[in-house]
Amino acid sequence: MRDTDSSASRSTGHEPALGGGSAHDAFQITAPHRELLDQVLDRWSLDVLDALCRRPARFSELRRAVPAVTQKSLTATLRRLERNGVVQRVVVSTRPVAVEYRITALGKTLRSPVEAVLAWAAAHAGEIEAARRRFDDEVDVVPLPVTPR
Repeated sequence: MRDTDSSASRSTGHEPALGGGSAHDAFQITAPHRELLDQVLDRWSLDVLDALCRRPARFSELRRAVPAVTQKSLTATLRRLERNGVVQRVVVSTRPVAVEYRITALGKTLRSPVEAVLAWAAAHAGEIEAARRRFDDEVDVVPLPVTPR
């Protein structure tokens, strides 16, 4: 049985940093941080950003680059990324008028931290899978499904 007391997980702002550092070294995840992370690192954003890092793309090109995303989800993702200054929507003066999406200079700065998280996940994949198996064995719950992207 798992402890469900939420007070155990509440931050007082005085806990040591992850990895045993001092409280001074701790990073704080505030509401604005959480909102940004939720909007920039959601289900489809990384795939869209990956495609746009290669080159600017029109909506239909992004749909082909991320085939599992629905039109509605892609539209919402692009709007969130644009709102946060990570993607730029450019009207191209052609006939008919077209819209192209480009990653901004700010968006390009996300590449390094995202690559660091992906490298961490790759380096610890075995430990993560073992932890998931232990958890699944401990609780009488069906494992969460992994949906392909």
